[in-house]
Amino acid sequence: MVSPVTNRFVTAERALRTAAPHELVEAVRRALVEQYAALCVELLMADYGLTSLQPVAGPQDREPLSVYDSAAGRAFGAQEPYVEPAGSGRVRAHLPVSVRGDRLGVLSVTLPEDGGAPGELGELAEVAQVLGHEVVVAERATDLYLRARRRERLTLAAEMQWQLLPARSGTGPGYALGAQLEPAYAVRGDNFDWSATDDRLTLYVNNGAGDGTGDGTEASLLTSLAVNALRNARRAGLPIADQAALADQAVHAHYRGRRHLSVLMLEVEVTTGRAQVVDAGSPRLLRLRASTVEPVDLEAQLPLGMFEETDYVAQPFQVEPGDRLVFVSDGVHALASPGGVTYGDAALARAITATRLLPAAEVPRAVLRELAGHRGGSAAEDDALVVCLDWHGR
Repeated sequence: MVSPVTNRFVTAERALRTAAPHELVEAVRRALVEQYAALCVELLMADYGLTSLQPVAGPQDREPLSVYDSAAGRAFGAQEPYVEPAGSGRVRAHLPVSVRGDRLGVLSVTLPEDGGAPGELGELAEVAQVLGHEVVVAERATDLYLRARRRERLTLAAEMQWQLLPARSGTGPGYALGAQLEPAYAVRGDNFDWSATDDRLTLYVNNGAGDGTGDGTEASLLTSLAVNALRNARRAGLPIADQAALADQAVHAHYRGRRHLSVLMLEVEVTTGRAQVVDAGSPRLLRLRASTVEPVDLEAQLPLGMFEETDYVAQPFQVEPGDRLVFVSDGVHALASPGGVTYGDAALARAITATRLLPAAEVPRAVLRELAGHRGGSAAEDDALVVCLDWHGR
């Protein structure tokens, strides 16, 4: 026999799974009002810069909430439900909305004061997870949730890049991953991509146009060609060196050597930590192991598309349980302060050490905040990309 508690969760789940893509917020609101006596329900989406939480529906002049100093931001950062008093005999529960480690936003639910009990809170947290899955599916049919993620209009180049990117964070057996790209609303071509199977994790980090001539749109077109060529080769089951070779051919065939792309490629066996690396350009890799940060020396090879039919060789590399690998584009490593001091390995090592207790999903954002301080008040002149991989091993 199904208990009333279980039954009301099933009812809420069914309401979400049968709702039209653009009606998920109303469906979850109605379900939580009817099944959990909710007084107010609001879905907040994290913006592209991961600095604010924006309401999906509501007054147009409503101010977004800060990820750093709000109750909803606390739930988003910790990825744990957080309950705060709401006055007049009510409480407000903030519930992370995420999908397999990819953090999308927060579901905020106002309840009667006796509605924040652990059992009920656990059910509401599960409803928020179901909502996350439905939002990801719904984004194929409506722009509602994508519009809620932007504080300002994206440039065309940024629009192209964000549609190309995978999830910005994720977890799996043996690893946790986080990435962030800035400036979020005016991306110029830097990119990352990753894919996991039962036995391996593949990660690409690239610097966009490597010839210094591309504006945002042209750089995004080049990046799109290269990333899709890499994906095509990867999905055909080819080794990582052959993936690089085929992407190199695709870029050279189109640009005839006038433009090229810097990319660092990593493929790790999940069960052993044995890895293969192809360093085709300038992204940097640093490793935190046993409280020591050090750059990983890799065999530099030619960027993709520079010459016709370049042969690439995969370099063996061992990842140990407890390792944290941090990949950065040259917009991080080569950034100069107003006084002309390059950020470089030393400052990056300090930033990695300072963030060693944060989960992988939080590290890129924290490092980019440090980078903004080094840049001073000046606007960014290049993309800055940080990817963090925590390797736990099976």
